[in-house]
Amino acid sequence: MSRAEHFRMIDTTRAADWIGRTEVATGCLTPQLAGMLGAAVSHPLAAERDTGAGACLPQLWHWAAFPEFVPLSELGEDGHPRLGRFLPPLGFGRRMWAAGRVSFEGRLRIGEGLRRTSEIRAVTPKTGGAGEMVFVTVAHRIEGETGAFVEEEQDIVYLHIPDRYTAPARMPDLPAPDFEEAVAINEARLFRFSAATYNAHRIHYDLPYTQGVEKYPALVTHGPMQAIMLMEAATRHAGAPPRRFRFRGVHPMFHDHGLRLQGRRAADGLSMDLGTAAPEGYLGMTATAEWA
Repeated sequence: MSRAEHFRMIDTTRAADWIGRTEVATGCLTPQLAGMLGAAVSHPLAAERDTGAGACLPQLWHWAAFPEFVPLSELGEDGHPRLGRFLPPLGFGRRMWAAGRVSFEGRLRIGEGLRRTSEIRAVTPKTGGAGEMVFVTVAHRIEGETGAFVEEEQDIVYLHIPDRYTAPARMPDLPAPDFEEAVAINEARLFRFSAATYNAHRIHYDLPYTQGVEKYPALVTHGPMQAIMLMEAATRHAGAPPRRFRFRGVHPMFHDHGLRLQGRRAADGLSMDLGTAAPEGYLGMTATAEWA
């Protein structure tokens, strides 16, 4: 932990003080919330979904089941709940969900009560092309009423807000994908996803803030929405939902261009590489789905 303790931007707290902290929340993806989320991620090739009570909860839709009911007075300028309640209050202006790893055991149901136990597993400072940053790894276990559960790790990255937008290095499209599906992105879709997930982060709906404060050229397309769309494409083309799924954001995607959902299945049929691609031919998110 010595590097973290001396890392300039987190000298207000020792990283070790936050590792091991836990939080328990109860939630439910009601049929109404399921309908809202389904409408937010729908597109012409998406499968029709049963969003009624008792229907299987589609993989990753548990992300909408635990809204944080934080008063407006406790939100930061960016619209996120202020740090220091569970996540550590580090000295950075930007916070984003960078990557995740999820495994599924059994099927959760729409309308059933859920319990989420969360633990901070690591606080890791790094220096890269974007300068100083800190990754906070949070583990979740989401349990249903009938024994089904989801185990998940999220990597949350804290960054400086730059003086101007500089695009990261571009990762090219998947070579020779087995499928590619076009998805329209616009302000209405971003608003609907923010509403369904109770996400007030302003980079997804407030263009003056996004451009003037966080220096992005356009509204930012949600990473979790991209992950859900990739998960649903993988399920649709494989005929069954995967048992494990991991994803990583590699380039911001914006509201002024569509996405292409790409997938390439391994020769043994047990895994699939996935990505969201911009029209210019680079990936915004990479993912891998596994069935064994």
